Parts: sequence; C-alpha cells; structure tokens
Amino acid sequence: MTLPTGTVTFLFTDIEGSTRLMQELGDRYVQAQVEHHAILREAFRSGDGRELRTEGDSFFCVFESALDGCRAAAQAQREFARHEWPDGKPIRVRIGMHTGEAPLVGAEYIGLDVHHAARVAASAHGGEVVLSEATRGLVEGSLPAGLSVRDLGMHRLKDLSRPERLFQLVIDGAPNDFPALRTLESTPNNLPTQLTSFVGRERDVEEGKKLLRNTRLLTLTGPGGMGKTRLSLQIAADVVNVFEGGVYFVPLSAVRDPDLIASAIAQSLGIQVSGNRLPVDAVNEYLMDRDVLLVLDNLEQLLPDGAPVIAKLLQASPRVKVVASSRAALKIYGEQELALEPLRTPSLHALPSLAALSQFEAVALFIERAVAAKHDFHVTNENAPAIAGICERVDGLPLAIELAAARIKLFSPQALLARLETSASVLGSGSRDLPSRQQTLKGAIAWSYDLLDDPHKKLFSRFSVFARGASLEQAEVVCGPESELGVDVLTGLDELADQSLLRPLPDYDEPRLIMLQVIRDYAFETLEASGEADEIRNRHAEAMQRLAEDAAPHLFGSEQKKWLDRLELDHDNFRAAFDWSVSHGNAKRALSLGAAFWRFWQFRGHLREGRTRLDTILAMPGSRDDPSDRARALEAAGGVAYWQGDMDAAQVYYDEALELARVQGDPAGVANALYNASFPRNVGMRDLPGAQALLEEALPIFQQLGNERGYAQILWGLGQIYFRGGHDTEASRKAIDEAIVLFRRLDDRFGLGWALFTRALLALRMEDVAGSKAYNLEALKLFAGGDDVTAPALILRALSEAAHREGDENRAARLAGAAEAQEASSGSALGSLVGGTEGWRPSDNLSAAEEAARGEGKAMTLQEAIDYTLAGSDEASAIASS
Repeated sequence: MTLPTGTVTFLFTDIEGSTRLMQELGDRYVQAQVEHHAILREAFRSGDGRELRTEGDSFFCVFESALDGCRAAAQAQREFARHEWPDGKPIRVRIGMHTGEAPLVGAEYIGLDVHHAARVAASAHGGEVVLSEATRGLVEGSLPAGLSVRDLGMHRLKDLSRPERLFQLVIDGAPNDFPALRTLESTPNNLPTQLTSFVGRERDVEEGKKLLRNTRLLTLTGPGGMGKTRLSLQIAADVVNVFEGGVYFVPLSAVRDPDLIASAIAQSLGIQVSGNRLPVDAVNEYLMDRDVLLVLDNLEQLLPDGAPVIAKLLQASPRVKVVASSRAALKIYGEQELALEPLRTPSLHALPSLAALSQFEAVALFIERAVAAKHDFHVTNENAPAIAGICERVDGLPLAIELAAARIKLFSPQALLARLETSASVLGSGSRDLPSRQQTLKGAIAWSYDLLDDPHKKLFSRFSVFARGASLEQAEVVCGPESELGVDVLTGLDELADQSLLRPLPDYDEPRLIMLQVIRDYAFETLEASGEADEIRNRHAEAMQRLAEDAAPHLFGSEQKKWLDRLELDHDNFRAAFDWSVSHGNAKRALSLGAAFWRFWQFRGHLREGRTRLDTILAMPGSRDDPSDRARALEAAGGVAYWQGDMDAAQVYYDEALELARVQGDPAGVANALYNASFPRNVGMRDLPGAQALLEEALPIFQQLGNERGYAQILWGLGQIYFRGGHDTEASRKAIDEAIVLFRRLDDRFGLGWALFTRALLALRMEDVAGSKAYNLEALKLFAGGDDVTAPALILRALSEAAHREGDENRAARLAGAAEAQEASSGSALGSLVGGTEGWRPSDNLSAAEEAARGEGKAMTLQEAIDYTLAGSDEASAIASS
C-alpha cells in the first residue's frame, strides 16, 4: 500500500458506547462489529482511503483528498443509519477529520496533526462527523448535493490546545441533530493550554483513567522530568465530562509551606479566602457537595507534612477526587500509586525496521519534537540508529529527549549521539545518593547547559530567580543589560526557549516565560555556584518592590482591576521576594514590600497570608530602625486586621503608627495616621467620641495640605460617626454627600464605593429603602468592576435588609444566603459586624420558603450573586445619581 505524503486528511472513527452494546448484545455483538467493519471499509474504498490502523472498534484512515474523505464519511453514516442492527440496537459511530502535514516514518504518520485528528473525533457524538477548520476550508465550496457544513463555534479539544473553530458535516439521509461537542467547554475547568502535543504515554493515560474510576486519590510518581505533570493534565482532560463540578489544576511548585496548600486550591477554584477563616475550611465548604477533580501538581516539597492536608480534604469532601504528581507517594489510606517508567526505547543490539521504530514511545517523542524544532527534519535509514541511540542514552526520560531534540537545529542525530557518548561524565554528574535516573536527568540538563555559550549560561542562571516566570521587561531589569551579560536579554531568552530551557506561557497579553521546576532547580544551583545569587535575588526583590509601589497608587481608580491582575500574575514572585528579604534580614525592604502590597491581599482575599507575613516583618530585628518604614507597615497590618474584623489588633497597630507619625512630625503622615486610628473606634461603636476627636484633628491638616482625598475620607468618617452616635442625621447626610461628590471628581472608586455604602446605611436609618438600595447597587457595581472579593458580602447583606423592609422576604433570604456564602469564603467579617451594630434582621427563624431561598443564595458563586443582585437595577441606580 502506497501512503500519500504532503498535505493529507486524517480520519478517525470510534463506536459510541461500545462497552454497553457488548453487554446488551452478548455474542451477537461480534456479528454487529463485523458488519460495522464492512460498512466502514467499503466507504473508505469509495474515497480511495488508506486504512492505517484498527484498534478494537476504532479506525484510522488517511485520504489524499479532503473532499474524498468527506464523501466516505457521509456514505458510512448513511449506511449505519439505514442498516438493520440486532435487537434494534444501532451502532453509532463518531467520525473526526483533520487536514495537515505529518512526517511518514515507514508506515506510520508522526506529528501533531495526527493527534489533532484523533481529538477532533473524540469530540463528536455517535452518528456525527466533525471537521477541523483546515478540512472545512478545503471542502466547503466543493461539497456535492446532500452535504453541507455547519459551524459549531470555538472549542478547546482534549489535547489541551488553543481554542479552534469546529464544524459538523451535515448529511442528508443521516441524523444531524446532536448535543454539544465533548470538548473542554462542557465542564468548568482551568486546565492550561499546552503548546505541544501529548506523545508517548497513551497507555499510561488509559491506565490512569482506569485506576481513577476506583480510587479517590491517584498519585503519579517518578523523578523530575518524567512527564508527571503533562500526564496528569491529559488524564484530567480525558475525564473532564465525568466531573460536573469541574476539573481544576493546582500548581504547587512555588509553595513550600503545607499550610498554604488550601490557599493554593482556593485560588485555583476561584474561592477568595481572607479574614480569620482558615482556607481549608472555605475549601471544604465549597467542595462538600460537588463532583470535582483536583490536579495537585508538584507535591514532593510539601511531604510528609502536606499528606495529612490532602487526607483531611478528601475526608471532608466525599465527592472529590484528586490526581497528584509527586516524586514520592503520599502514603495516605486508599491512595493508588501509578509509578511512571521511562518511555520505551528500542534495543541497540537488535534495532527494528524503520517502519517499527516510531512505535517506540521515546523515538516517537524525539521525532515529533525534532520536527517542531526543524520542520524539514526526516527520519532515514542512515540516522535512525543514532535516534535510537540518543533515546537509549538518556534512558527514555521525556525531558531529556525534548532537550536533545531541540538541538536538531544545530546537530544531526549522529553528531548528537557522538556528543552524548563523549559527555558520559556530564550525564552521570548527579549526587551518588540520588536515584540513577535522577542523575541521568540532571546530566541531560547539564549537557544542554554546557552547550550554551557563557552569556547564555549567565542568563540561564540568573533567570532562575523568578518563582513563576517573568515578563521580558522584568527579565531585563533583574538579569542585567547586554553590557553585563554579553547578550541582549530578548535574544538570549528566545534562544533559551528554543533549547527548551524556557517555555513561553500562552494566553497572556505580554510575552511571559517560565522554567520547568526541575530545570529551574538546576539553573539555581548554577546561580549559587556563580557567586551572584545574593546580588540577583536582591535585584529580584527590588523589582518586586518597585512593581508593588508602582501599582499602589492605581488600586483605587479606573485602572484598579488591571493593576490587581498584574500583581496576581506575580504573586509567587512576591512571595519569593518576601521570603528572601526576611531570611536575609533586610527589614527595610520587607517593611516597604508589606506596605505597598497589602491592598492586593485585601482586594483579592489573601488576608490571612498578609497578616502572617506582616506580623513576621514587624518582629524582625531592624524593623524599628526607620520609623517611617515601620509606620507604613503598621498601617498595612492595621488594615489587614481591620478587614479581618479583628478590631483589637487593628487598634494596636494603628495607635503605634500614630505615635511614630507624631514623633516624626510630618503633617501628611500624622493626618493619615489619625484617620486610620479612628476606624477601629468607630466600627462597632467602640469609642465614638475618641474617633470623632481624631478625625476632627486630622481635618484641618488635610485642608491646609490641599489633600482633597484625605479631606473626603475625613468627611466620610465623620458622617458615619454623626448617625451612629445619634447626632443630627442632616449633618451626617451633608458630610457623606460632600464626600461622594469629591470621590467622584477624584475618580477614587474605592472611596466612592464605601461612601455610597455609608450613605445607604444612613438612608436605611431614615427609612428611605429605595434610596438605600440605589446607593448600594451603585457601590456593588464599582466593587465588582475591580474584582474586589471582600466588599460584595457587606453590600449583599445590606441589600438583604432592604428587601426585608420592603416585604420581599424570599429575595431578602436569598441575598442573605449569598452574603453568608461570600463571608464564609472571604472571611472579612465586616458584614456581620455592621449588621449587628445596625440591628439588621438575623438570618434565622425563617419560613420554609425563605429557608429554601436562603439555600439558593448560599449555592451562588460570587458572580452569580452579583448578577442576580444587579438584575433590573438600572432604575434604582438612577436614583442615586440624581
């Protein structure tokens, strides 16, 4: 059989529900399968298709013409539709087609396009034919009568590729109405886009799926670089339709403290955890009744202390399953371990034929990655033995194979093998107390490192300081200029990415690069050995401090969300900067980092982590050397404690900051500290006269300085005290309304949101329910626009009280339930505090209907609660702005 080359169309088929059919038909299934095979083969022959492979009920066929492939697929589906099947139980076949180019090695096609076609087929339903964009583009204008194309929209296939448009081949005489495609969009997930195809562990995927059906914890074990992460992602992608609650990837390589595992899980699930509530409690509450698969990646550095955390999570969430990757098993009861072996390599003593060579997983991976690096690479009788030798020399380790294949641009396979043979000492340079495979992996990385020139080696080492990748701009600042490195950073990083020592992260507006953790570990060893580690880590911490300080002024206005998202992207880098500054006693930088970064912790729900870090920083030797730095960090600690609802601690922090400000004598610092120190006294009505005295002392200072924002803040604070202390409500209204006008003019959305909320409280005091709703709805829109996760719970609780006073008890209960759920996940505690002081209706003694509505509210996500609350709110919002 002569196989076509160049641009060809690949067609895959599979029987839907074959296992169920076998059980239902028993012995008659064999005859049905024979008839199925005959129908397909006749259809393939009609389009001059070449049948390449049959595995069970699946066929793989190739066509020179995409149009012939479509005709053959249509003929098959028509025949399946009209055929009389045993017991009236039809065989329904899904068919997928994709057109592209793939290297032909013997009688086997290798490359991304082949895998892509298989994934297109896997997205279809029985009786359906799905086409890729490439195939549709070739046939749409030439299809015969009775065939047409239907656009199915954008989809991500289960090979974790980027979204692409898929199409249905509409066939007269065959079924044409089907459910939504079986793609990643069918279930909530955060599975990351992959830039390369999954090669070489298909059997491990099937074994992992089989094991996962009967266990709640599947741990993939093996040394670094064995492909555990990629395998875990592929298993998750293949079973995504099984978990209605979602499939979520949780990267843990940057986490060193087992207590932060729950925080990392919460972040991946989109649960914002803050306040005094433990992250593990929020996670357990969220997962309690959900069918969810968690993919926990890189657990080894968290063992053994991290294992009980996972065990408790599984105990608390009976419908949750976990796929974990680790260099060692977790040793938890019920754990199923899947120990990964190196990819299969051919024997150098009895090399198979060229046609059989690509059947070995290691060789298939090498060829595919080599073609990606050099598009005109071909496997020949001359270089096939060298390819086999390379795979054998690196023990079939996936990362080592990828590093070797990346060098095809510079070396032939024969030259690569010769270099490996002469560099045996490099490949075996790992510590003797490490497993041999780990030594080999380290040797492979060292070998790739040794092939770099000195400037690229220096850049490689310095880039390792970034915990979760970096933008080009950050790399230029931290790694140094060309005059220092000997190479332009952009050019150098591009070269390192070409050599698979760096990887670009997809789906970001700006180019961003990251090192695999195992490569980063090696690169950091070289940085330590260079004597430059302290200098580069100081640069890194300085860059993070500068980013936080640059962002801080923008966290209250129209650019709030953009800057918060920017900080979120570098959260792990900030953690590294904090750890370095604290461990090396740089109290000044640690204080400055904490002062600049705390609003991120507040807005994005990391208050517990922020409180722990700030307490550590404030206890550092040297933290009292600079009163100005300490005062700013105390303000941050007071703010975090305030949002946690810990008013006693907030008062201590704020009062010390005020003492330092008075000693320094800076008017702006004193006024700001007076304002801060008033709030714990104000909230909860702890000391209203004391709070008022502090604000009245600060007011003329802000006026003299011409600080309109500070002046507006004082008016806002006084307005609260006036109505809480039983003063003239007209004075309260006047102060708050003036603050609202100022905040609007200053585009201070944070201040405006809270002034509006306070105005809503006053309106409720005055029984102006409609006005209170309007103010709160506008405030909620402001907070939602910045993805603030702490404020909405308080707004929802206030709107629940308004609904109660209007007599809409079901809506009140639903909003109260939503508020409770968000308070449970955010832990800010202010909603309950304010509700208590204002005498709002507690969420108990509800009717059966109200209790059901409350349950509906508690089941809402934050976005669902906001959408529900804002529905039909335009008219009410107009009241506030009039």
